[in-house]
Amino acid sequence: MTIDLGVAYGAARVRICNLVSTAGADGHMVVPASPAWTVQNVMAHISGIAADATSGNMAGAPGEEWTAAQVARSEGKSVPDLIAEWEQSGPLLEAFLSAPGGELASAAVIDIHTHEADLRHALGAPASVPADFLQWAAATLRDGFVAAVAEAGLAPVEVAANDFDWFRGRLGRRTVDEVRAFTWSLDPAPYLDSFFIFGRRDVPLGEGGASENRE
Repeated sequence: MTIDLGVAYGAARVRICNLVSTAGADGHMVVPASPAWTVQNVMAHISGIAADATSGNMAGAPGEEWTAAQVARSEGKSVPDLIAEWEQSGPLLEAFLSAPGGELASAAVIDIHTHEADLRHALGAPASVPADFLQWAAATLRDGFVAAVAEAGLAPVEVAANDFDWFRGRLGRRTVDEVRAFTWSLDPAPYLDSFFIFGRRDVPLGEGGASENRE
């Protein structure tokens, strides 16, 4: 399936801004899904991606130094400050994502929804992901796993898990034991390095096995 990436990104941006503005979010609150970051750090990262993408500052993306620079340059800024900056760069990125060729930056759409789910978890909100995005993201991440397995020279494997666990799991929001508990057609051990894109959890987040999907 396909979705309008710019529309999906923009809707997530609005939801995140509303969430951190109305939930009494403390910018110093640690986000358990990204334990090295606070709410302010997460906002610095996701607003920083839009600023970097629209200014051409993509050297090193999406590496750790690139993301660390986004957080570092926003040190001392308040969450409202970051929202205001994002309101300037966000629509420019959304226009690019909706235009022909925007699929080249589709990772930004997965990233913003990942951090939306992270923030919702941190602030005690339900783990809710729009159904159309989740269907697209899970298919994209499944295809990416198939490609990673082939690149690693491993035999094809079938993995049965719900779309939400594919979305959260491949982005490092599940533990090794949780991923092992998916239904695998072969021993999962050789495939775990290919499955996880960004690290893996040491302890479960406890956010449930499926989203309360929003239209």
